[in-house]
Amino acid sequence: ACDILFCKANVVPIGKDNLPHVEITRTIARRFNERYAKKNPVFPEPAAILSDAPEIPGLDGRKMSKSYGNSIMLGATAEETAKLIKKSPTDSERMITFDPVTRPQVSALLTTAGLVTGRDPKDIAAEIGNAGAGALKAYVIENVNNFLAPHRERRAELAKDMDTVRDILHDGNKRANAIAEETLSQVRDAMGMKY
Repeated sequence: ACDILFCKANVVPIGKDNLPHVEITRTIARRFNERYAKKNPVFPEPAAILSDAPEIPGLDGRKMSKSYGNSIMLGATAEETAKLIKKSPTDSERMITFDPVTRPQVSALLTTAGLVTGRDPKDIAAEIGNAGAGALKAYVIENVNNFLAPHRERRAELAKDMDTVRDILHDGNKRANAIAEETLSQVRDAMGMKY
């Protein structure tokens, strides 16, 4: 909540699993304003913005998590990504279908492919059809790596000039601290704690 409130964010782009955090933040903002700042509210009540893919499953069909080892890391190489996708579990059924309830692992791969291609996972499943899990994984590997290629190139460029990266982070940190100090000053004023 502090990460949202200190900068007085009015919209927060999130995944579905973070909705409760935004609701708690809205409650804190509303209660603070009602109690201490009725005339001049200090905090806006932020709205959550869900993306087109509010919930992205991990490669094994469970919630995507680094600790589960089922997530595609943005810093991974094309080879590391391919290895991870190749070892992702599927089922024994050869026909590829999109059914998140009965085939969560296959559907997770199809969802990933759909996100990086902009296609409907059902259409991808129909295209792969009877070619099996190997063909599905090859499709996912190719399209995920194509999608991530520009990000990887940019990351490599930035890695060559870490001094610039550190300068950008330092400047951003200074700006965020200035905003936080101003917000804290307004909070103290509203609470009558200005010394």
